[in-house]
Amino acid sequence: MQDYVVIDLEMTGLNAKTDHILEVGAVRVRNHQAVDKFGAILCQNVKIPEKVTELTGITEAMVQGGMEKEEAMRQFFEFIGEDIIVGQNVIFDYGFLKQWAVNHNMPLERNAVDTLKLARKFLPKEQKKDLESLCACFGVKRENAHRAFDDAYETWQIYEALRERYEEESAGDFMPKPLLYKAKKQTPATARQIKYLREYAAHYQIKLRENFPEMTRSEASRLTDRLIATYGKMP
Repeated sequence: MQDYVVIDLEMTGLNAKTDHILEVGAVRVRNHQAVDKFGAILCQNVKIPEKVTELTGITEAMVQGGMEKEEAMRQFFEFIGEDIIVGQNVIFDYGFLKQWAVNHNMPLERNAVDTLKLARKFLPKEQKKDLESLCACFGVKRENAHRAFDDAYETWQIYEALRERYEEESAGDFMPKPLLYKAKKQTPATARQIKYLREYAAHYQIKLRENFPEMTRSEASRLTDRLIATYGKMP
């Protein structure tokens, strides 16, 4: 496998059904060499958890000033094309991509190679397998940790280092395999849910930052529950 695309995403959390993509990054590889790159912060009108900002350095101001998310994802999928994907724990990122694709009626089926699985297969048990530890193990310079493009660029170097060391003895482990992730389309919030949230916010003089037209039914339900738990039911 000489040609592929390495991907990495940064998100607001760990659940593809409830959390949001904040940043996407990718490196196009041809004949084992990085030849092109893509990176974008998605404009999201959501509160960024403090722990996410601490981990990634991505702030709410950066997200609010990011690329319109529909356009960012269009360009990202266009960049990936039909290439084989490489990623560190790639099924995690793929779950978010799959959920996005299902929500937007897009077909998405890809084959991939996972550097985490390769590291678990070939490296000693005592060797930590997170990206930072693998960078230290293979002498890859670690910059801008937990930023999508930088992580993708480092993952490319990790993959090539693993391939050079171990592919000859175990070529089958380096063969791309189908990514399997089931995602159910999320339905938009109902007019009744949005009406209630607007009236609730007006009653308690709360400024809601959520983008109602893009809110799903489950997101509206969770937000309503959080508000009631904080302020009580609306008379």
